[in-house]
Parts: sequence; structure tokens; C-alpha cells
Amino acid sequence: MIKIENIHKSYGSNDNRFEVLKGISLTIEDGSFLVLLGASGSGKSTLLNVISGLESPDSGKIFYDGKNIAALADEELTKFRKEKTAFIFQQYYLLPHLNVDKNVKMGADLAGNHDYIKEIEAVGLAAKRSKYPHELSGGEQQRVAVARALAKKPEVLFLDEPTGALDEATGRQVLDYVSKLQKELHFTVIMVTHNANIADMAKTVIRMNSGNIVQTWQNESPKTAYEIGW
Repeated sequence: MIKIENIHKSYGSNDNRFEVLKGISLTIEDGSFLVLLGASGSGKSTLLNVISGLESPDSGKIFYDGKNIAALADEELTKFRKEKTAFIFQQYYLLPHLNVDKNVKMGADLAGNHDYIKEIEAVGLAAKRSKYPHELSGGEQQRVAVARALAKKPEVLFLDEPTGALDEATGRQVLDYVSKLQKELHFTVIMVTHNANIADMAKTVIRMNSGNIVQTWQNESPKTAYEIGW
């Protein structure tokens, strides 16, 4: 379980100080599929970064199974992210000089996962293990990023606008892979998106505005990637 208590986060200083998160509190159950919705500047990506340990809050607590990661030293926080979390961003961040196999192996090595071929197969790229990023379509590159993240065997997968650079057909395909693998492997998904239709896939949806949570709801029957609008 992830429990966030009264998180504040600001950027800048003195007269230029801007408060991005204004006392956020929420609880995320293990195995959840949660979507953070909101317009640009609402604070959703900052909240994702703080929950994941990529950024530190100004104040407040972030508990993972009772352990407050907001109080960890940098070295401990790095170890936590390495062992517990994985990330997928709008940009693929693949290493151009490594093929599909070796890009995914990078994630696998962080977890001592010697059976990472399963992740490559799970995203439908077994036949392209020897291909390099420039030889792949955008959707295929994002699927490599998905496989690399899952090869870490994370407890929590964070996604920041993962379909933002993809066309509709490819975006649906990537979301379908993530959703199916989440159901199979039972990791927690926390996804930031501006696309309200994607929220129909989540069990829990949180809408943010101006650094606050303004609405929370549950989907009793989440839709698949091919059932949602776009």
C-alpha cells in the first residue's frame, strides 16, 4: 500500500515561489490501476514524480508499506527506486546503440532477471530482438520501453503520458499490453494522462486542478484499450 500524507511541493524562491502541490493526501492499494487526470499545470506529473521518489516533497510523508520514502537519504532513495519501481515516459529513452534485446536487458539486470525474454515476447517483439531503435516504429519503441520497465519486476509502474507521441492505433496497442500484463503480474499502475478516455481503463481516477485533488471516482467495470474512446 502507498499512503501519501499532506504533500506540498513548490518551485522557485521568494517572490517567484510557485506552489505546485497543495497538501495532497491519498491512499493507493497494492495492485491498483490509478489514473491521474488534469490539464497542463494541474500538478499531476509533479505528483507522480514525488510519489515515485524522482523528486522530494517540501513537506509531507510518502509511505510504501509503512516506510516513509520522503525521509530517505539520496542513496537509500536510489536503492528504493531501483528495487521497487519502473517508469515509462512519453519519450522512449532507448539507447540508440543497443538493440531491442540489450535495451530490455538493461532493465532486467537491475533486478537480476535472467529470463527477460518473456517481457520481450509479452509485448510482441520476439521477432525484432536484434533490431535497433532507428529500425522500429514509434509504437514498437514504446513497447520496448514497456518491456524494459517490466523486466525490472517492479512493484509499481509509473507512466507519464505514455501515449502522447503515438497515433491512436499504436496508443491503444501499448495500453493494451500494459493493462494485460498488469492483470497477469499484479503490479500497481499509476498513470498520468490528459486524455480523459484513458481514465475509463482505470479502477481509480483522480482529477487534479491547481495543485489539488478536486475529484476522485471508481470505475466498477474498467474498459479495455479497445473499448475506450480516443
